[in-house]
Amino acid sequence: MAAASWYHRDISRVVAEELLAKAGRDGCFLVRDSESVSGAYALCLLFQRHVHTYRILPDDEGLLSVQTIQGIQAKCFRTLPDLIGAYQQPNNGLVTPLLYPVHRAKQAADEDSDGEDGRGGGHATSAVLAGGAGAGTWLSAPIAGRTHISQQLHQRLQEQVHSSPASDFMGFMAEYLNHHLQLDLEALRHGHPQLRHLSTALVTACRALHRRIDFTLAGLETLARVFDSPVSPHSPAREQVSPPTPGCRSPQAPAGALLCVAGCSWSAGEVVEVPVLKSLQETVSRHNLALPSVAAAPPPAAKPLAVQSFEVKVGKSQRAALTVDVELGTVAVTKRGSGSPEETIPQDKILQLIKYQSVQSKVRLVYDREPQRSLSRDFVFPNARKREAFCQLLQLMKIQHSNLDEPDLISVYVGTWNMGSTPPPRSLASWLTSRGLGRTQDETTACIPHDIYVIGTQENSLGDREWVEFLRASLKTLMAIDYRVVALQCLWSIKIVVLVKPEHERRISHIHTSSVKTGIANTLGNKGAVGVSFLFNGTSFGFVNCHLASGSEKTHRRNQNYSDILRSLVLGDKRLGAFDLTLRFTHLFWFGDLNYRLDMDVQDILAHITKKEFEALLAVDQLNLEREKNKVFLRFSEGDISFPPTYRYERGSRDSYMWQKFKPTGMRINVPSWCDRILWKSHPETHVVCNSYGCTDDIVTSDHSPVFATFEVGVTSQFVPKKAPGSGPEPLACIEWESIEVIVKTASRSKCYIEFHSYCLEEAQRSGENTSQSCDIPGFLKLGWSAKHLPVLNPILPDLEYLGDQHLLLSIKGVESCESYGECCIAMRSMIGSMAQQFETFLFHRGEETGSMRGWMKVRVPKERRSTRERLYEWISFEEEDAEPAADTPTCPKPPLQRLRYPSRVQPHCKPWPWGDAEPSPAALCRSRPRSLPEPAAGYTNPAYFIFEGVP
Repeated sequence: MAAASWYHRDISRVVAEELLAKAGRDGCFLVRDSESVSGAYALCLLFQRHVHTYRILPDDEGLLSVQTIQGIQAKCFRTLPDLIGAYQQPNNGLVTPLLYPVHRAKQAADEDSDGEDGRGGGHATSAVLAGGAGAGTWLSAPIAGRTHISQQLHQRLQEQVHSSPASDFMGFMAEYLNHHLQLDLEALRHGHPQLRHLSTALVTACRALHRRIDFTLAGLETLARVFDSPVSPHSPAREQVSPPTPGCRSPQAPAGALLCVAGCSWSAGEVVEVPVLKSLQETVSRHNLALPSVAAAPPPAAKPLAVQSFEVKVGKSQRAALTVDVELGTVAVTKRGSGSPEETIPQDKILQLIKYQSVQSKVRLVYDREPQRSLSRDFVFPNARKREAFCQLLQLMKIQHSNLDEPDLISVYVGTWNMGSTPPPRSLASWLTSRGLGRTQDETTACIPHDIYVIGTQENSLGDREWVEFLRASLKTLMAIDYRVVALQCLWSIKIVVLVKPEHERRISHIHTSSVKTGIANTLGNKGAVGVSFLFNGTSFGFVNCHLASGSEKTHRRNQNYSDILRSLVLGDKRLGAFDLTLRFTHLFWFGDLNYRLDMDVQDILAHITKKEFEALLAVDQLNLEREKNKVFLRFSEGDISFPPTYRYERGSRDSYMWQKFKPTGMRINVPSWCDRILWKSHPETHVVCNSYGCTDDIVTSDHSPVFATFEVGVTSQFVPKKAPGSGPEPLACIEWESIEVIVKTASRSKCYIEFHSYCLEEAQRSGENTSQSCDIPGFLKLGWSAKHLPVLNPILPDLEYLGDQHLLLSIKGVESCESYGECCIAMRSMIGSMAQQFETFLFHRGEETGSMRGWMKVRVPKERRSTRERLYEWISFEEEDAEPAADTPTCPKPPLQRLRYPSRVQPHCKPWPWGDAEPSPAALCRSRPRSLPEPAAGYTNPAYFIFEGVP
């Protein structure tokens, strides 16, 4: 069955419909894996320009049957080819018989390797019609056809011989292709996928490798005895080296196809590498020959933050100094030439800090002055970095002097580095303290420890335990804190480590790790991704470190890698497994050696770098171009890049790029590029601010420079109601819907329903079928639900403070297939009130933008449960500079207009005060949330958004 050309494995519904649309004939069909039921299939059939999807389900005995219209008795089949053959006949309950199979496109062999000597290519998807071809034709192909396969493979091998130094090995493979391949194919045809003859050929070919390994291991044992100190006969025996952690370095034996078995041979080096590395590490560590241990020196004792002073300009030309004492909790303003402070402001009197967008170095401080007067003063710093340092210190002062048991705000450090298969230098201080090039930390705040450190590496040759301890020791030296390990996940040389402060260890729960291989045939781990997810109190985090395909011409392959990782990485709450990975977490950070290059001549690139003209280079950056096309990283954010390309430097220096690489096949050009990136995506109306994004300039052991980014992230705690439950019935909050309209990109006419998921609901809820449906525009389906067919949702807690932090995840599913047409996330905070509010958002599925949704809803909160509090991050806001207020005059800054973060021609609906009829407090009116996500581009790429045009 696996070889049947109409079976397309795990392609998405959208891709399946595109293939059928290209085929364009009634009766075209293909089979793919079901997205809703594990082990089931989806039969997709084109008829009258619409795609009909039928589920093929196995019963308890493994027999397969098609779910068709009522009144037609289901038939059971032992194999999928038998089922397809039967439904090629009419009157079987389908809209039309299965006439024309859409063949699976052949995939070009991906020669992706760390050496970057592969050719261009990738997964090219195309629809191929074979009129009337039966099911499973490849398995029943004549001997002549299989001989042709052998000749093709042998010819391909001969083309590679001239570029490979392994002539002996190629000789063994040539003999296999000429004499034994047909025997393996015949065995495969009879259901025996072991490929015994290929395994024998590989064992024979690898005998020289085994001899070399034995020789090397013998030498290592001799070296160990040379350095080993004399041991007393009564000394305890040396501990046995523990086996590698499952999932970190042990390769999984592939099976079932030629390339998979070849992958087993490819990973033989990894099998050897583990004991070799362990032996060397054990030997040299006993004699202090390992990496210079940064833990050798006693760590400094934790010291209170020093008082920091900033030179600022007040008014037109007056100079002053702002002195921040975090420990004491005060900000002092001292005019130049004055020996004593003009004014000292306690932290509890500071109401708001406003950062100007138009002047990046300007800030406004709003504070209380006796008696009951609110004043504001503007300060201009020498540069934006100094302003950010001042704001961070004030934020830290607020946190330290708050009486909260659980934090509202934490800092997250994310770092990525392709280590180039060489050991790291003695010190990683510049990387771990965000110093170097780009938007970096000011020296006054560089050594403030972060709450969470997430370190991703690629081509990391160190042992897992050695690398983790090296990172912990480095942080202990720099920060005087013994960070705890939350998780370590490895895939060959791709590693991710998550470390947290000791006081946060109890706040971390529901830890999950996962990895995905995207190397040759998706069976090798030289490329791929590792991920970690967890809950920090009530906030979910996801982190993905990846190493994508290399080569300037492999943009499509990198896009495919991203899609494979997005689909296959198993992270987060299992109940949300049907949702797009990017929607499962409050905050998702994605980073690594993404390997996207610059589409420009190398000499032009070097000229722009010399002049620091990065904007011209970013305009031809492949990642930016693919994001603009909505091919990858939909709705992700990235900090501004103001540092030079991080690849490919000459090792040992950062003065020049080594863009020429000489290979046996000739010279290869690797243009300088921003291969190493950090992106993130967060739920709407959450707080996340990128405070730094840059690279180091003093770590030169690799041809990549380490990259760092730091974030200020709002978090929620497990909510405890302030009002104890009484004897009477508890008042309930309710989520009510007036209407929902959806437009999805599909050629189907299926009826749909909506599933509602949220942590504030006891269980998932489901709507009725859509009440209206139209497909006036080809390729798009418009659906509508009225209030009668939408459920009223009752959150488990009715408190406003709790509901303001909650989100709803919605999934549009087909009634027949139960597969998702798209998912979205809605923040409940803006929907709280007595009148319905309008929402509008995108729909996503498996990394693709599949449509849009809009509607009207309201979240009703009982009057006695409307109390709330200000979050620690809400006192900092962003505002455009419209008019200069008079100095030292009472003022309450107007919150900025919150622009919609989605493409829409619908005017924003004026919403009432959400707390009911009561007037808001002045303090509440003074607050405004930072716009932490960038505004979308003006251009729309999905025609679905124009269908809403003119709809009342």
